[in-house]
Amino acid sequence: MKKDMPYSVLQRERQFSGSDRVTLVALLLAAALPLLTSNILVQSVASQALIGFCGALAVHLMLRLGLLNFSVPGFMAVGGYAAAIAAEYGVQDLFALLGIAFSAPVVLAIPIGWIVLRLKGVYFVLVTYLLTEIVQLVIVETPSLTGGTNGLIGFPPTTFFGTELISGPAVYYTCYAAAIVALFVALWSTRSYGDIYDSQAHNETLAQSLGLDTARYKAQAFPVSAGVAGLGGFALVQLLITAHPLSFTAASSVNYIAYVLIGGAASLLGALLGTVVLVTAITQFSWSGEYSLGLFGLLLIFSVLFMRDGVVGVFTKIAHTIRGRNQLAYPATQGDPT
Repeated sequence: MKKDMPYSVLQRERQFSGSDRVTLVALLLAAALPLLTSNILVQSVASQALIGFCGALAVHLMLRLGLLNFSVPGFMAVGGYAAAIAAEYGVQDLFALLGIAFSAPVVLAIPIGWIVLRLKGVYFVLVTYLLTEIVQLVIVETPSLTGGTNGLIGFPPTTFFGTELISGPAVYYTCYAAAIVALFVALWSTRSYGDIYDSQAHNETLAQSLGLDTARYKAQAFPVSAGVAGLGGFALVQLLITAHPLSFTAASSVNYIAYVLIGGAASLLGALLGTVVLVTAITQFSWSGEYSLGLFGLLLIFSVLFMRDGVVGVFTKIAHTIRGRNQLAYPATQGDPT
């Protein structure tokens, strides 16, 4: 068997699925939000959802390989801090900063990936969680570069063709730019290698027996996931106007994983819907004061118990039910045998 045979069999330039189209259209339509409302709270929540979507996409890419990744906040910190430091040295262009925020985590993830991707299951979860803790430690212990526990404050604002992006709508569009780039990267990855990723997630031993270099594709997906997370970190720094270590704690990785699981881990649409639902819920629950965490926990428990396939799974079942009823009500007419 030729070494590249599994690649040619499994990897195909797949067409956009229905859920991919819905995800892309929904995000494109989100560009009109500041034109529809000037409400600062709505724009802020929407910006948070765009940031969460980047983190959810990073989780989704690794989950397609059957790996639960807790290092997303760490790579978000790398991307966010790299862009903030670059801004302090005079790099203010939006496109340049997006490139830096994506590239810095990728460069860091390449050597790390060859080590941590040898692990599986709970060991992978533990090590990726510790990676975020290590990033936190490095940030705190290098105050001359990162500002330490005070973070980086007062760096020059991002510019778009010379215009400073400092107003509410401008910050929203900065977050939007990060999210749209993250989505296109995720679409490229899943369309080009989705079949390979899925084969490894379902049965890695069988994939290896067919000659598939599973280690290679894991090492390829990990930096892409890190780069997508870095875009989210850049957007978060722009929203908060500061790069602070508390914005990228290891505990926040649970949120990004929850976005994917609640929305539906099988598709990019699940990452989007889960993010929108939970970010909105967190905002609403915050009005309940000390009960907010309890209400959020109850929502997660309900979702896990009664929506095993996430929000997307519920809509899919409803669509199949309606389609089945329509087929019973209007059966296809048979041709006249005579």
